[in-house]
Parts: sequence; C-alpha cells; structure tokens
Amino acid sequence: MDLDELVFHPWVAQGPRRVPTIVAGEGSHVVAADGRRYLDFSSQLVFTNLGHRHPRVVAAIKAQADRLCTLAPAHANDVRNEAARLIVEVAPEGLGHVLFTTGGTEGIEHAVRMARLVTGRPKVLAAYRSYHGSTTTSIHLTGDPRRWASDTGAAGVVHFFGPFPYRSVFGATTPEEEGERALAHLEQVILQEGPTTIAALVLESVTGSSGVVVPPAGYLRGVRELCARHGIVHIADEVLTGFGRTGAWFACDHEDVAPDLLVFAKGVNSGYVPLGGVLVGERVYRAFTERPYPAGLTYSGHPLACAAAVGAIEAMHEEDTVAAAARLGTDVLGPGLKRLAEKHPCVGDLRGIGALWTLELVADRDAGEPLPTGGPQMTAFTKACLDRDLLTLVLANRVHVAPPLNTTDADVTTGLTALDEALTAVDAELRAG
Repeated sequence: MDLDELVFHPWVAQGPRRVPTIVAGEGSHVVAADGRRYLDFSSQLVFTNLGHRHPRVVAAIKAQADRLCTLAPAHANDVRNEAARLIVEVAPEGLGHVLFTTGGTEGIEHAVRMARLVTGRPKVLAAYRSYHGSTTTSIHLTGDPRRWASDTGAAGVVHFFGPFPYRSVFGATTPEEEGERALAHLEQVILQEGPTTIAALVLESVTGSSGVVVPPAGYLRGVRELCARHGIVHIADEVLTGFGRTGAWFACDHEDVAPDLLVFAKGVNSGYVPLGGVLVGERVYRAFTERPYPAGLTYSGHPLACAAAVGAIEAMHEEDTVAAAARLGTDVLGPGLKRLAEKHPCVGDLRGIGALWTLELVADRDAGEPLPTGGPQMTAFTKACLDRDLLTLVLANRVHVAPPLNTTDADVTTGLTALDEALTAVDAELRAG
C-alpha cells in the first residue's frame, strides 16, 4: 500500500496520486525519495520566501527548541515579544500590535471578529475573484469558485467586483478607467447595502491565488478613503503577498496605504513552522484595552514559530531580500515571462509584480476563452513541467510563477526554459484538438 493513501489530502479527490514524494530541500530546490531534484517555482503554496532550509531560520528554531519548545499564550515570552517587535517595525504606519495565530485563515477569522465587535455591525464586504481561507467565515469571504461547495450565504458577506482589466466587467479600456469604475461600483455597493450595516471590508492588496491581479494605481487609496468615510474597518489580506513577495514588505506599501487591520502568515517565517497573525491598529486596539478580547488560540505566539519568524525577518534585513524580490520582478522574471507570453498563442494574459506572476492560458487568445480546468492542455502542461524537474502552482487555467525571493538568476533562467517547453506542449495540444 502506498502510505500516501493514508493521508486525507485537501482540495483534491481522494485516491491514488502521481506526485513525487518530497523528502528534502535546500534553497530553491526540493529532492524526491528517488533522488530527483526539482526546481521549486511555486514556493510551495507561495510561502517559502527564503527558500528551503535557510540556515538562519533553521538555527533559530534549533536554538529555541533547546530553551523552550512551547508555552501557553497567557504568559509573556521573549521570542514572542521579539517577533512582534520585528513585525511591527516593517508594518504600515499605525499597526502597532500583533495577535498571533497559526495561519492566515485564522487571522481572517479574528480580524473579522474584531471588526464586528468594534463597530457593532454585521456585514463584511469582500471581492469576487479572491481567496481568504477555508474556515467558516473565511470561505464565505472567498470570492472564487472554491467557496461554492461550502457557501450557505448566511455569513453576512457581500461580494463586489474589484478591478480586473483583462476581463473587465465595467467595459473599461484602460487600467485607469478600470480603477475608477471599480471604485464607483464599490461605493454604490456600500450605499445600497447601508454603510451603517457594514463592519469591515476584506481585500487582498494584490489578488493572490485567484489570479494575481495588481490593482490600478490609486485603487487601494480609494478603497481606504471609502472605508474611512463610512467608518468601515479596512482589513488588508496580506497572507500571500506580505514579507517581500511583491517587492515591498507588504503589497499595500506600494500605495502607502495603512489599513486598520492587516492579516499575515506564510512569508513571515517562510512557512517553516505554522504562524500567522493580525496586525492591529489603534482604533481596534483601544476597544480592547479595558474589556477582554473574547477569543483565543492554544498555539498563539508559539515559541518555535516565533523563533522562525525572528530568524527569517533578520535574514531578510541582512540579505536585502525585499529589494532582491523587486529586482527579480523587474529585471528577470517579468521580462522573461513577457517573452514567453508573446511567443506562445496559449497565453492570453501575463500579470504580476515582484516575485508573484501568473500566466493565464486560453484556447483562443483573441476570444480569451480559458482552458478547461483539468483538461488535456492543462494536464499536458503539468506533466511537461514535472518531466523537466519543475514544480509549478497550477490553479484552474492559470500558471502561478512564484519562486523563492532569493532564487538565483541562473535558476530563474532554468525555470523559464522549462516553462517555455511546457507551453510548447500546450500549443501542440491546441493545434491537435
């Protein structure tokens, strides 16, 4: 019996799988049980920002394990305090406190709970074409089809359309027009739902796994202004984009936007030990200075996870990782992917920033018809990548390209060559069909 069959796997039908069994990793590569090395162009689920087995992070975990492995959250703790200090130092202005969680979906749950308690309002706005997690509130907030099987329509969530120039629902012809019309649409949603009924607006500062959509200039500032005008708590979901992924510490930094609450996870410690959290601004923090916050987590601020965060953030400062991610996007990944998009008819659109990109694959470039999820073309693409020792993140008809932020230019070139050959396989499937 394949022991992998003992594991109940998320997001897939249970049954035999044809995937490599990964047993080791270093830098931008992982190693399978048969000794085969794969270039990780996905950072797993876009979280190994510092790659695999970074020595600074591993050493921090080992040193903490020798002192103290776990501690209840009610106690004060030195490494927990230090992790909070380092996170607050790089956070947008005004976010001066941290509630630690074990992941992003818990962070979203707590941020929404805080907003509802502070405002006394029931509703929460979230965008279509978004992903916020898979627990009860976070899956309702999610705007893409991953929510459908669990969506009861009873979580007080109202969805709206964000800007998406490639598939504009507003009939816009320029990014500027798209941003303006998306803000006008959002304002109408707020007015028609009733501003005094809306506790929070949850928004990915750059759309992540639902399509890597970078908002037009001015859109995030416009959202922030609408929230401030109506007393709505602005919750920035930076679970996937935070800690350097977009070439800034946080994606909202590109527009100098400071939300009321900011949810993080993944890149805070490169995913080495599960950790997430909510950065809390003064408005929300003051509400709980004299009354208890009515929620908690057994592993909030787990010492091993916080030690990993301290090691990761210190390494990012020392190695100038955020600037490296920005350069990777402008000088290497962006230009290389643009050449592939121009060369291959199956690529309908290319979008991205920093070390976060997506190629949207289509059956017809002019019509923009998406390739079917799980269809022969997407299957051919995934197989071609694995045959060339490349790990990619494929969701629906999109190929997400998100290598570790410290990936070398040579490894990026190798990955782009493999993508080129895999896209050639898709082109061939389309011609044959």
